[in-house]
Amino acid sequence: MANILRRAFFTVLSIVCFVSVARAQTENIDSRIDSFVQAEMSRQKIPGLALAVMRDGKMLNARGYGLSNVELNVPVTPESIFQSGSVGKQFTATAVMMLVEEGRVRLDDKIAGHFPEAPEAWEKITVRHLLTHTSGLKDYTDKDWDYRRDYAEEDILKRLQNLPFEFEPGDKWSYSNSGYVLLGFLIHRVTGKFYGDFLQERIFGPLGMTTTDIISEEDIVPHRSSGYRLVKGVLKNQEWVSPSLNTTADGSLYFSVLDLAKWDAALYTEKLLKRSSLEEMWTPVKLNDGKTRPYGFGWRLAEMNGRRLVEHSGSWQGFTTGISRYVDDGLTVVALTNLDSRHSRPMDIIHGVAGLYEPTLTPPPPPPPIADKEPGVTALFQDFLRLAAEGKAEAAAFTEETGKVWFPERIKELQEDLEDFGSPKTIDLLERKEELGQRIYHYRLTFDDGRMVTFTLKLTGENKIAGLDRDD
Repeated sequence: MANILRRAFFTVLSIVCFVSVARAQTENIDSRIDSFVQAEMSRQKIPGLALAVMRDGKMLNARGYGLSNVELNVPVTPESIFQSGSVGKQFTATAVMMLVEEGRVRLDDKIAGHFPEAPEAWEKITVRHLLTHTSGLKDYTDKDWDYRRDYAEEDILKRLQNLPFEFEPGDKWSYSNSGYVLLGFLIHRVTGKFYGDFLQERIFGPLGMTTTDIISEEDIVPHRSSGYRLVKGVLKNQEWVSPSLNTTADGSLYFSVLDLAKWDAALYTEKLLKRSSLEEMWTPVKLNDGKTRPYGFGWRLAEMNGRRLVEHSGSWQGFTTGISRYVDDGLTVVALTNLDSRHSRPMDIIHGVAGLYEPTLTPPPPPPPIADKEPGVTALFQDFLRLAAEGKAEAAAFTEETGKVWFPERIKELQEDLEDFGSPKTIDLLERKEELGQRIYHYRLTFDDGRMVTFTLKLTGENKIAGLDRDD
């Protein structure tokens, strides 16, 4: 009897010790996450952030930081509602794949078959091209667009039909919101339902995603967060956008991290799509020349330290968001912020949090600079940035084609960024190569607050700027 009691005592003691250790480990990681997130929010000047961490479709952590509404001093909670930005594209892509499974749409359908009024140039564009950003259609956000005007769907479609092509469909990859706007119209044409109603009926409702819906300024939306932007270091409210331009299928949703946890759980099942359809959505797109690009249908494809990563970020109207699914590890991290994308970098926070849960997922340190054997080019780039910050950059510094892309809107955006960030503390060369008669330089700019921004600069033989892209 004594032995039985002794064994029972030690069994209970072991259980108590195990529970205590597990609780201590949980409290420790929670504390480390809090410290990391709060430090990043301070560095990036983010007013509010909602975070969720899931493992194998089950919630591990959901919490809010900072303020959902600065004016009213309302804290962020897991129930807080944020705007999706382009994270919404994965829902549009899922809706299209539902129609594919039902035989109502084929991936290789020419979209002109669904839009008989389409221009002849659209004859080569397929549904797959729209899903994978390989249609060649220029991004409508790069063109002059009156975001305060309410356009009917037919008006938007006509404007899209007038967009120029950047390349032949399937030849290259170039992110284009235009394609996803068209996919929303395609869903409407095929089903007879506004794409948002289709999402509600087929995805949000069945999954119990009760807070997820199309953006509506007039509806009463409990726990709705306010979006913000920084203008010369001063926090401002989000800019107003007309209702119709806040309902397009390229990313115009409300949701919370709690609803995204339900979405993540569904992706482990076949509640919405067959496993084969999901895998097709997460397969790199193949271009006409046989090369691939790391993008599927509404998802970016990557890896972290050799581990498979399926993710997407989004930004719109004072909100920046991200979801990362570390497929090999069954880990998903979501971060939603209420600050514009020029300042907020939720993917950095997501990747950092993932590394706290799984050390093997810790992002590698920034690559070291290489020897700069052309300091004159770096000086030219530095001088260009100075002139851009002062509002004195000239189109003559660019090739004619690139100058048309950059002036006047993009150069103004760069000026605003540099005004906010200040002069870079260092400019490091990370890579230098030559392609198609152009010299290509990858530079990393480091600012006083520790922010790192990388640019790809392309120069012609005459030192004209043939390309300038912010890589992050």
